Amino acid sequence: MLAPRACALLSAAVLAVAPLAATPFTAPSGAAGDRAAPSGAESAQVVLDWERISFRTVYTDGATPIPVGVPVLGFTSVAMYDAARRSEQRQTSSETAAVATAAHDVLLHYYPTAGAKLDADLSASLALVPDGHEQSKGVRIGGRAAADMIASRVGDHYLDASIHYTLTPGIGVWGPNPGATDMLAAWLGSLRPLVLDAPIAWSGRPDPLTSAAYATDFNEVKTIGSTAGALTHPDEAAMATFYNSNSATMVGDALIRRLTAHPESLIDTARLFGRIHAAMTDAAIRCWQLKRDVGFWRPSQAVAGAESDGNPATSTETGWTPFIANPNYSDYVSGHACLTGPAVEVIRQTFGENTPLELISVNTPAHKFYTDLTSIERDAENARVWGGLHFRKAVRDGYEIAHRTAQAVIQALP
Repeated sequence: MLAPRACALLSAAVLAVAPLAATPFTAPSGAAGDRAAPSGAESAQVVLDWERISFRTVYTDGATPIPVGVPVLGFTSVAMYDAARRSEQRQTSSETAAVATAAHDVLLHYYPTAGAKLDADLSASLALVPDGHEQSKGVRIGGRAAADMIASRVGDHYLDASIHYTLTPGIGVWGPNPGATDMLAAWLGSLRPLVLDAPIAWSGRPDPLTSAAYATDFNEVKTIGSTAGALTHPDEAAMATFYNSNSATMVGDALIRRLTAHPESLIDTARLFGRIHAAMTDAAIRCWQLKRDVGFWRPSQAVAGAESDGNPATSTETGWTPFIANPNYSDYVSGHACLTGPAVEVIRQTFGENTPLELISVNTPAHKFYTDLTSIERDAENARVWGGLHFRKAVRDGYEIAHRTAQAVIQALP
């Protein structure tokens, strides 16, 4: 069953008929008509174009920290899908105009300084649609879809500066990075969900400090995940470097390139990205709530404090430094997993496990081509441990949250 927020958006169609480095994106300048599309329908390229425009607006031009930008990708993609549905049901409306206008208006609301570029992007999209009744109706429908999305987010705690990390650092408890007094985006753990009624139920917690499971994870990351460990484990260090890219866009970028070469219908493409970014948003909410309210320490703090953790199988190591610099939030659960996992799971449920994707990192000229989706998640999981950022349980639990959230969002956003 659809959540009330999703119902409010989609039922309107019936009534109307560490931060890590962000991937630089340039919106395509070619016409959508230059690419093949399923016959008898408007080209889905407008959706792919505006997905890239949203990546560029949020992360390249906006220089937004990765988790902070995730909800805006969700708002934009769901508004595009809503606009496409409304326009399709009207039949005498252009879905291209509706989708482009919805994306433009949502992005402009959250990034008003990007107005000149967004206006030019919208003009380029509308130039693909003949002037007249269908274009005008599509613009009106897209504008209403965006307005409804923006209105639905009033009071949702996005960027709410009154919400803070309040736990006292100590044994087993994370403390902010040197120079900081709070975690990044503490408000995200209280953000109103985008599609689900509430974040998925979750009772998992980090392994107890005195447990054998904790010692196993501790010693794995201590051995491989430091700057010194990277010298003796170069393949693992290379994997950590590759995946230290923008987890909010990396899989989506690969999917955009695949769908450019192998197009789906416009409505199916809009649905797919709506589900991906809604699932990312709603998974990130649960993830950040755990980061803020559980506040489990990261490996660097754990190695420094091992003599006081009560576990005889752990020990300190002077000068231990993670190979990848710590972002300013706690270990449990992995944010990277909560952003990579939803995208992968939606693609898995849509196209199957053996969907080929080519991933590109901002940190290395090498591309990675995958013929199955589980291998992406396996490599990304290992990368966060081998980079010294996480205990393995934090990453595995992050993927469990991601998959459950994605499956719920697929049901909620038909």
